[in-house]
Amino acid sequence: MTMLDHGYHHDGSAHHVSTLDPEPGERVTVFLRTPPSQRSGVHVRTVRDGEPHFTEAVLDRSSDGELWWRADLTAHNPVTPYRFLLSGDGGDGPGGGGNGYRWLTAAGLSGHDLPDDTDFRLSTHPGPPAWAADAVVYEVFPDRFDRGRTGDGAAAGPRPDWAVPCDWDDPVVGRGPETPHQLYGGDLAGVRARLDHIASLGADTLWLTPVFPARSNHRYNASAFDRTDPLLGGDAAYRALIDAVHERGWRILGDLTTNHCGDDHPWFAAARTDEDSPERGMFWFADGADGTDGTGSDNGYEAWMGVPSLPKLDWGSPALRRRMTDAPDAVVTRWLDFGLDGWRIDVANMTGRRGTADLTRATAARILRAMRREHPQSLLIAEHAHDASSDLDAGGWHGTMNYAGFTRPVWSWLRGPDTALEFLGLPVDIPRLPGELAAAAMRAFAARTSWRTLAHSWSILGSHDTARIRTVCGSAELAEVACGLMFTLPGTPVVYAGDEIGLRGSWGEDGRRPMPWHRPAEWDLRTLAVHRALAALRRARPALSRGGLRMLHAGADSLTYLRELGTERLLVHAARAAHPPVRLPLPAGADPLYGGADPLPATPGTPVELPSDGPAFHVWRLR
Repeated sequence: MTMLDHGYHHDGSAHHVSTLDPEPGERVTVFLRTPPSQRSGVHVRTVRDGEPHFTEAVLDRSSDGELWWRADLTAHNPVTPYRFLLSGDGGDGPGGGGNGYRWLTAAGLSGHDLPDDTDFRLSTHPGPPAWAADAVVYEVFPDRFDRGRTGDGAAAGPRPDWAVPCDWDDPVVGRGPETPHQLYGGDLAGVRARLDHIASLGADTLWLTPVFPARSNHRYNASAFDRTDPLLGGDAAYRALIDAVHERGWRILGDLTTNHCGDDHPWFAAARTDEDSPERGMFWFADGADGTDGTGSDNGYEAWMGVPSLPKLDWGSPALRRRMTDAPDAVVTRWLDFGLDGWRIDVANMTGRRGTADLTRATAARILRAMRREHPQSLLIAEHAHDASSDLDAGGWHGTMNYAGFTRPVWSWLRGPDTALEFLGLPVDIPRLPGELAAAAMRAFAARTSWRTLAHSWSILGSHDTARIRTVCGSAELAEVACGLMFTLPGTPVVYAGDEIGLRGSWGEDGRRPMPWHRPAEWDLRTLAVHRALAALRRARPALSRGGLRMLHAGADSLTYLRELGTERLLVHAARAAHPPVRLPLPAGADPLYGGADPLPATPGTPVELPSDGPAFHVWRLR
């Protein structure tokens, strides 16, 4: 096959590693695939207690014109890095540096010495729960999903003084003072009423943005962490939803702001009014409590991005740690006791960080320890909008919202030719890049975490904080390709409610439009069918959720890769436009699973030509 790895491949997945969850001191077998010309000279380098050690690999078997080499490693440290040294009979070949001297790391093949940050990794930290590997997540922004309590679509209950009451068909004010205050009245009963729809998509894990009381529609400025917002139906409605989710065998995740709370939270009210209160030390004030001359904020206290309604929590405070993680009724654990199956942590990259204080990794580990004490099968996912690698594989977050390693590369490759949208916080529009660069970006970020973390990070095409994928792509055809990548590349697929019917939005708040349940004529039924079919394909094919990844070809307008697990091999071909033919010498024929293409023949010595139309997305099973 045309292989970007030049025939040398290892990816850290279960296809190449005997266990992804080793115990400390456990022996782990790793496998490397090479061309048949590599007849000797394969070594594995591990780093043990900071010192490199080498193990010579032995030839294990030959298969489909490849050699499989085997070596046993010891997971000696909490994270044990390893890489492969290639020399001897393999010759120089692509990437060679002379005398057959090459290294293979997660970043690829190199003919020169290189730093350790892209080494493969074995982690003995507590791994994600077993159920998470196969999960398909569905995100709900409760205020805009559905009204359920009155049964007729009308808003239920009195509106609070801060709210701008809206009818379900009122337009969203995407920017302006009313933006956080428009209240459409979606509630938890409305979510429960739509579980059949979610089930029809193949999702089995529900993630709701915050449900705590707050003076906003997004509820990221919590007024309390100990109860459910009465506007959503209160604790009783939350209990009913959780029970209904569990009755289906699903999971449900909460959304928690560990970086800040609302300025009307009782903790902050006490901190502001009483400098001697225990709550005072739970926040960053300009009175020197942080050990510096001030907060750098005009508010007199540190707040998220300077927004006064979001005072920042200080994780150096023992009182805060007791209330959030350590006490019997701590916030993190009380809601797991209530029935949640895990947390998505808002702005996890900022939690515990301010100036000279950097407690993020320690805080993540503290949160996970608290969760695992009574709920060892709970999941902890961190929001990072950029490179999260320095915070991962550290005994805390199980994975991240993979904006950097998935969303941005997909957006930049599949952006509509006429699209001009802000690029996830950057001061430029989304660039339109060739597939080679999109694939390189994905690999660059994936190479800096363990495979286990990559596979449990969230592959998202968009969320309540971003533009809608349909608006980014500009067409249903390109959005289908994006959806195909989400369901077939390593990572947990996350569908933002409304994407499955083609909802649009040019930025986060603009995309928070109410679900048009009562206007089915506006639904894009083909997009809905695409989501259902791809989710079903992922559910039926374990290689898509648990298999390795081998990139075969990357061109300006096409990407071709294999997902492999045991004897199951799936060939994926994605195209954003018509492109030059991609020809592969397949070791066996292939039967189509998605996309409507013909079966692929296997003719010895003759490459098979893949479909060159586009936009298009195809999946085949190799025989």
